[in-house]
This record gives sequence, C-alpha cells and structure tokens, in this order.
Amino acid sequence: MSSFRRDSITKRIFSFAKAALPSMSDTEREALEAGDVWWDAELFTGRPDWQKLLNYPQAALTDEEKAFLHGPVDELCAMLDEWKINWEWRDLPKDAWDFIKQNKFFGMIIPKEYGGLGFSPYAHSEVVRKLSSRSLTAAVTVMVPNSLGPGELLLRFGTKEQREKWLPRLADGRDIPCFGLTSPEAGSDAAAMIDTGIICTGVFEGQEVLGLKLNWHKRYITLGPVATLLGLAFKAYDPDHLVGEQEELGITVALIPTHLPGVEIGRRHLPAMQVFQNGPNWGRDVFIPLDYIIGGKERLGQGWKMLMTALAAGRGISLPSLSAAGAAYAARVTGAYARIREQFGIAIGKFEGIEEPLARIAGTAYLLDAARRLTCAALNEGHHPAVISGIMKLQATERMRIAIDDAMDIHGGKAIIDGPQNYLGNLYRSVPVGITVEGANILTRNLIVFGQGAIRAHPYLLEEMNALAEEDRDRGLDAFDDAFWKHLGHSVKTLFRAFGHAWTFGLFAPAPDAGAASPFYRQLSRYSAAFALCADMALITLGGSLKRKEMLSARFGDILSELYLLSATLKRWQDEGRQQQDLPLLQWCMATGFKTIENRFAEILANLPNRFVGVMLKLLIQPFGARVLGASDRVIHQCAQILLEPSAARDRLTSDLSHVEDDGGRARLEKAFLLVVAAEDASKKMRAARLHDWSEAVTRGVITQGEADKLAAAHEAVAKVIEVDDFLPEALSPIYKKGADVHQFFQELGEQRAAG
Repeated sequence: MSSFRRDSITKRIFSFAKAALPSMSDTEREALEAGDVWWDAELFTGRPDWQKLLNYPQAALTDEEKAFLHGPVDELCAMLDEWKINWEWRDLPKDAWDFIKQNKFFGMIIPKEYGGLGFSPYAHSEVVRKLSSRSLTAAVTVMVPNSLGPGELLLRFGTKEQREKWLPRLADGRDIPCFGLTSPEAGSDAAAMIDTGIICTGVFEGQEVLGLKLNWHKRYITLGPVATLLGLAFKAYDPDHLVGEQEELGITVALIPTHLPGVEIGRRHLPAMQVFQNGPNWGRDVFIPLDYIIGGKERLGQGWKMLMTALAAGRGISLPSLSAAGAAYAARVTGAYARIREQFGIAIGKFEGIEEPLARIAGTAYLLDAARRLTCAALNEGHHPAVISGIMKLQATERMRIAIDDAMDIHGGKAIIDGPQNYLGNLYRSVPVGITVEGANILTRNLIVFGQGAIRAHPYLLEEMNALAEEDRDRGLDAFDDAFWKHLGHSVKTLFRAFGHAWTFGLFAPAPDAGAASPFYRQLSRYSAAFALCADMALITLGGSLKRKEMLSARFGDILSELYLLSATLKRWQDEGRQQQDLPLLQWCMATGFKTIENRFAEILANLPNRFVGVMLKLLIQPFGARVLGASDRVIHQCAQILLEPSAARDRLTSDLSHVEDDGGRARLEKAFLLVVAAEDASKKMRAARLHDWSEAVTRGVITQGEADKLAAAHEAVAKVIEVDDFLPEALSPIYKKGADVHQFFQELGEQRAAG
C-alpha cells in the first residue's frame, strides 16, 4: 500500500514541490541548521504538553555561583559610579578593569580545567543582570567575552591545542577578546562581507608555513580598542588550490593576536553616548598560519555555521539579561518615585493615568524575567534553541524600550535633567544600542523568528525540505513520502482541534491543574492549535514566497513570540509557588499577550493573498473576531499598587538588582520611599485634620512628636530626591572662563559682533 501511495500519489506531489521549492543559499541553510529546537517545537505541534514544561527543572545557582554574586559582583558594583564613568572618565576606572581581570569575570563560561570559573548560563545571566542595574558600561564589558566571541567558539569548535593555549589567557585576563563580524559594506548581510583570507605560504615567527593572508575592515566591535585577541570572520579563498580543488571556501573564523604586523586598531566609537570600549579595526596583508583558524584547517568554510551555533546560546543570555534588568530597575525606581512624588496633594501613583504605565512596567518586568529564567534553564540543560534566542533578543529589547519610555514619562523632568542624581537618563540613552546589536530587531522580527521557526520547529517541514533537496531521487522520494503523509495527518488533526477550541472558546482545551492559572493554559492551547493551522495554510498557499511576505511573517513571529513568553510566565507562576500577591501580574501578562495574539491573527486572516483560505480560516479559528481587549482596569490598578508599597511581591519583581549604599540618586530614592511609607499614617491624620504645619498638629494632639519627626525626615528626603543637578557654565563648556557671568559673556559677545 505504501509503495502504491508513493508511486501513484506522492511522486507527483514530490515533483511539484521540488520545482516550487526556492533555492536556499549556504548561509541560509547554515543558519537554519544552527542550534536546536526546544519548547518552540512543542508550540508548533498545536497541542503543547504543559506538564512537560512544568516538570522542566528551574534554572538554579550553585553555592559557588551565589558566593560570586554576593562577593565579587557586589564589590565591583560598589566600585562603579556611572556618572563619572560616562561623563568624566569615559571608561571604567583602572581599579575596576584590574578587579574584573583578577576575579575572572571574563572567564565565567570557561571551564575550571582551563582556569575559568565554569559557571552555568544562568549564573552568567545573573551576573549581567546585577551589573546592568549599576553600570551598563561594566555589564557590556563583562558580558561580551562570555557570549559571542573567541572563548565561546574555542569551547565549541577549537582544537585541543587551541583551547589549552588560549582559554587560560582569556580566563585570567592576560588576553582581552573581541569578535569582528560586522563590516561597513555588509551590515546584517554577512554573506556580503568583502573581508578576505587568501591561502598562501608565508613566514610566521621565522618559519615558512601554509597560512592565510588577511585583509579586512570591521566596525562596531565591542572591546575592539583594548582587545589583544581578535576573533575574525572572513571569506576564505584558495586560488592556487593549496588545500583542495575548491577556490571559494566560504566564511571562516580565525584568531588574530592584535600585535601582528598589519593589524590596525582604530579610534573609539561612541555608541549613543555609551562609553563601553567599541571601535573599528583593519587588517592589511596580515599573515597567520592555518592552525590559527578556530578548529584548524578542517574548519575552513564552516565559520557561518559556527557563528550561528554560538549565537544561538549567546543571544539568549546577554541582551535578555540586560533588558530584564532594565525593566525590573524601571519598576523599582518608578514605583518608588510615583509613591513619594505628590501633585495636587496626593502621590502621583494614585492617578489612573499613572497607574496604566506603572502596570505596564510591572507586567513587563514580570514577563521578561520569567522568559529569561526559562531560556537559561534550557541553556543549562545543554540546549541551544536558535529560534527562542532570536525571540528573546527581539522581544526583550523591544519591551525594555517600552518600560524605559514609561519610566521616563512618569518621572518627567527628574529623568530629563542629567547629572549624578539622574538614575534613568543613561539607561534611556542605551536602549537603541540593545535594539541594534546582535541583529537589528526589524530584521529579526520580519525574517528570522517565523522564517526560521517555521522550518526548524515544525514537526515535519524540515524533513520534507531535506527530502526534496536529496540528490538521490529515490531516497528523497521515500523520505518525502514518509514525512508528507505524517504532515497531512497532523494538519487534519490540527484543523479539527483548532476549530473545536475556537468555537468553544477553549473551554475543553488541555490544561494542567494549575489553580487560578488553568484557564490561561487552555487559551494558550487554543492559540497554539490556531497558530499551527494558520502556519500550515500559509506555507501551503504561499510556498517559498512566504519569506518575501515580511509583514505576514512578522505577524506569525509575534504570535510565536507571545506563545513562548506567556508559557514562560505561567512556568514562573508555578515555580514560585503560585504566589497570590503576584496573580495580578500574571493576569496582566496573559490579557495583554492574548490581545496581541488575537489582533495578529485578525491581521493575518485579513491579509492572506489567497482570500478563500483567509475567509475559511476566519470561520475556523476566529469566528467571533478578536475579542480580548487587554487587562481590565481592576488588574491595572492591582499591578500598579505592587510597585507603590513595600511588599514581598515588589521584592520578587525586582530581585537580584544591585543595591549600593551611597549618596547617589537611586540610594536617595530608596531612602525617601521607606520614609514616606513609614510616615503614611501621620500624613493621613494631617490630611483629615486639614493641617499642614507639623508643630501645630502636635500642639493640637493630632499627631505625636515622633510622628512629626517622621514627617520631617520624609519631607527632607523627598526634597533631595526631586532635586535635579545644575552645573557651573565652565563645567559644561570650555568657552566660558572660570567664574565668568553668563549674561555678561553674551552681552560682550553681542557688542563684539555689532562692532565687527
């Protein structure tokens, strides 16, 4: 029967599909094959196994990792002054650089056998989280060598000799690494890079050896200006056939000590006024032996796949950690400021107009840290989920942008006037950097999340594509026959499942016993089935042209992203013991995510080129339209209240941030917040008696002297917080003479112009 099916039916479908399948470049194929799939594959089934998710081990720290966080990391935070780093020194101070090297911050991912700390991805994430809440410059400086760079690539692909030589030097800071990928001509299109390595013979350290003559121009290279060891991506060529018959060998990665002749380190970039070390570099006829290729001669031409595999892990740790920290930091400081700052006689956090962005900040912080933890749990277990890492980088940085914008709006002028007491301005300026690096978010959203996810995470699509690309036609037909009919059966089941869940509003969709959260699992099961069905229909009707329908692809990517992020949020709720105080945060995340999912479905169905399929899908999965309106006013109010009062929920939301006792703006804010809360009862008595003078209130017996002292202390602390910095004219501009009167200066300048 299977032979008849294959020869009579499948063969025709196989021939049609083979002709319709668009060509795929080597870089596209290598990107698809990089990393692996994890929970994203479960979401593509249309019937996620929720118990599997809940049974998955939480990310956890070892005792040694905890000691590092509460020891060297806290010590480093105490050494840092972000205002001086950015506006006076334009760099980390020397004692901070020395401390980072001595305590092996650059060697967190390097195993102990090579002199590193051997920390887990979660520990790496926690370190970046804490440092980010104190100094972005320090956080970026530490996170880059531990994500995409020579260390990561050596661990995965280096030869034994390379690991033994370079990893100990990277671990203890004798060598500072950077990685050169981006070139001016190529941008996000790595295949377009013109950096070259020509295989030839040359002299290296006094001996004639077979090697590569390199020429390159790279820019935007973090740690580039101070690096001693450069990881370099380039295109390798063998015009004289010294290693084989092929001339164009493809993208290759190699190690370049920056002291070699021909290496030129450029001057520093200044990315959005952030002062972490970043700059361009060049190589002009730089010669290296073949054993400087990471992985040796055998890895010639495999560089893109190596980079994509490494990026599958790094993108899931570094920027998501920084972004989650930024959202949590915004929640902590904005809630405190909204509590102490009064307008019209009441705290501004009590206004509904302020409650809405406060709730958005709180919900975002809860969701991003949930996703960060779940992703780290996968990485801890050895997974390298490429699609999820793309989701995390994209969604974390975009949502951080929203949270920081909300924080700035609530703070108003306090966050606009720069100076040592401004604890938000630099974080606001840094947002575009995170949005842009490791792949621009526009590219990631429109081309990668669904474009890569639809192939990698789908139960059968990659098998079908591989079968169609098989050179042996008979073997390809056999493989295609097996995958295609399984795919068809899966699609039919998904159709009926999605139809049933839609028309019953998910009432009977699968869900674990999760208390108040169980209805949310049912809705995610419903949306997962609808997503799987729509994705299949889009692939069938559009085929290879779907990758050119970027707006459709982006909407599918948004749905997949929401499914993953909301899964992570439910996992967090369960792992933390279903904290009742946190339920409003969970409800806000679910309602907001469901609204996005339903709107994206509506947009997809309205814009599918095949209108018959669009109409039929609407009847199947969204017969009543997009119905979720987002979080209710009650939930918004409850989320905002979490940020306005000291509580366990507030502490859980903002855990593991840096707390340094100094006279900085944030320390003043924390002090004022606690004093205002402590004086609340006395304030209520004063308002009830319609009194403003504490002495009079004490005399009348409205409050006690102790309560008056609390009010005075709170008033003084709040006054310090709402102060903003000002500067002498000569401190901001060299055109002013010390002690000169500004008005007089401009008057004299006007007189000079008039006379001239």
